[in-house]
Amino acid sequence: MPLLTVPDLLTLLRECAGEEESADLEGDVEDVAFDALGYDSLALLNTVGRIERDYGIRLGDDAVERATTPRALIELTNAALTGAFPSAGGAARDK
Repeated sequence: MPLLTVPDLLTLLRECAGEEESADLEGDVEDVAFDALGYDSLALLNTVGRIERDYGIRLGDDAVERATTPRALIELTNAALTGAFPSAGGAARDK
């Protein structure tokens, strides 16, 4: 299975949660907090659920709390895809 990329995640965010008019997802947004981009916890829960279904992985119940930026969510997802940590273990943390 291919790894999750920034364009992949931005597409999922738009599909799952919509794109806020004030959100500029075309720039360098990897380290911008999701709430600053206009995405709330419900939007992230929908996106995490979609990632889990599409990629056949489990990110854990606290994925939304741990992954507060696009970079953190991508790293968490790719760690689960490559087996770098147990899916519910919480070894991957926001930097």
